[in-house]
Amino acid sequence: MISASNIKLTFGKRTLFEDVNIKFTPGNCYGIIGANGSGKSTFMKILSGEIEPSSGDIIITPGERLATLKQNQFEFDEYEVLKTVMMGHKKLYAVMEEKDALYAKPDFSDADGVRIGELEGEFAEMNGWEAESEAAELLSGLGLDDEQHTKLMKELPGNEKVKALLAQALFGNPDILLLDEPTNYLDIISIGWLEDFLDKFKNTVIVISHDRHFLNQVCTHVADIDYGKIQMYTGNYDFWLESSQLALKQAKDSNKKIEAKRQELQDFIARFSANASKSKQATSRKKQLENLNIEEIKPSSRRMPYIAFRPEREAGNNLLEIKNITKSNVEEVLLNDISIKVDKDDKIALVGPNDFAKSILFKILMDEEKPDVGSYEWGITTSQAYFPKDNASFFDVDLNLIDWLRQYSKEKDETYIRGFLGRMLFSGEESLKKANVLSGGERVRCMLAKMMLSGSNVLLLDEPTNHLDLESISALNDSLVDFKGTMLFVSHDHQFIHTIANRIIEIIPTGIIDKRMTFDEYLHDEEIKSIHASIYHAKSIEL
Repeated sequence: MISASNIKLTFGKRTLFEDVNIKFTPGNCYGIIGANGSGKSTFMKILSGEIEPSSGDIIITPGERLATLKQNQFEFDEYEVLKTVMMGHKKLYAVMEEKDALYAKPDFSDADGVRIGELEGEFAEMNGWEAESEAAELLSGLGLDDEQHTKLMKELPGNEKVKALLAQALFGNPDILLLDEPTNYLDIISIGWLEDFLDKFKNTVIVISHDRHFLNQVCTHVADIDYGKIQMYTGNYDFWLESSQLALKQAKDSNKKIEAKRQELQDFIARFSANASKSKQATSRKKQLENLNIEEIKPSSRRMPYIAFRPEREAGNNLLEIKNITKSNVEEVLLNDISIKVDKDDKIALVGPNDFAKSILFKILMDEEKPDVGSYEWGITTSQAYFPKDNASFFDVDLNLIDWLRQYSKEKDETYIRGFLGRMLFSGEESLKKANVLSGGERVRCMLAKMMLSGSNVLLLDEPTNHLDLESISALNDSLVDFKGTMLFVSHDHQFIHTIANRIIEIIPTGIIDKRMTFDEYLHDEEIKSIHASIYHAKSIEL
């Protein structure tokens, strides 16, 4: 068990946390949520001991081992991947190193023999004989095959390094597991494997994630950072979101009788209790939900941006035709004879093992890259708005946000421009910020405002949820569901893809797989699984 007692943290005159008292117990998975800048990662660092609070204490049950997901991808570059995973259990790894060093001594003494006996006992107690096989199993589950286990960490690409560091955190059955954004850079298959692992994990898990589907699958509780406090809720992210909205609705409805409010809350809780999908979650949720009082649910102070894409004109039936496009770089064929006919009202999710291939296709369609072979043709009634994965070049200017957005607007009136900025949570003095000092999330919101101003009837979005907080992701998700036009998009957010896309196109080494179905249907389609097995030889598929 790990708990925070009277935690306070100040930076200069700013108080980030005050009087935080919270307990995390075994058998539960706690999702920490909060707006960008609220202190989620900072609180995680306080729990791990990396940051000292201004006052208060972190209390861990004596003898319990705490493991964290390392954020420095280069820390273990000179170590083999398998060894890096086993280094997650520091005590076990130290015993292994000392034991191997003693066995290798040419002048082995009686004292060394005594010490070896002690070390072998400790090694056995910590299940050391199973260490290598457990580490290998974790790596394989996350999609790293046997050949990669013996490579140096520096030989792995960034996304595979993240998988190895995640395996390191999971290794050795830690008593307390702290995971800050564990799904970043993971493919859909690896995320599903992690969801199953955490559902079966019997100890304490504390996780930060912007992946709503992941939080809903793994969390038994949500710890919400708001108003400088941390409030614990039983249930997953959807439960917290709907309960917070219910609380806000009831707080505004001051004339409603208290009994009517209570009945509304009880009906809501009963619905969530009945829908608990995981056995571990269902047991803890149902007991606590039934005893929840109306006073325990508070409306959130966080604001959601208002995102709405409204086409100025309706597109005709001829939208886009891609004919036999091939594109290579010096290392590989990225697009292999790709032909796609995009129809009216298509909402196409581009998936596949190579993120660069998907980005290159968008750049070709926006005339930023040229194909080696093939062509494409936009319909004459179409107008395109493009969200690139890398938007830094748009903000390398010394302009405030009003003047920055005015560049992309036919209407130059300041009140009109401020209206769009206000929808994206840049109001008052915030709208006078310089474009070149914005955070990643602020840049994304500005790019979305730029797209809204365009009035385009075709949207191309390359991982638009990167850097956004949960509220902004939800707002964008809803807006794209409601969008009355055509779109092609790339995302690793399961819920985002499943709720928006009506057509899935997977870019594979031999061309494409093109199916009109939801993402969940695609993932469970036996024909597609068979195609994957034949192409990738049954290895993990990075969608």
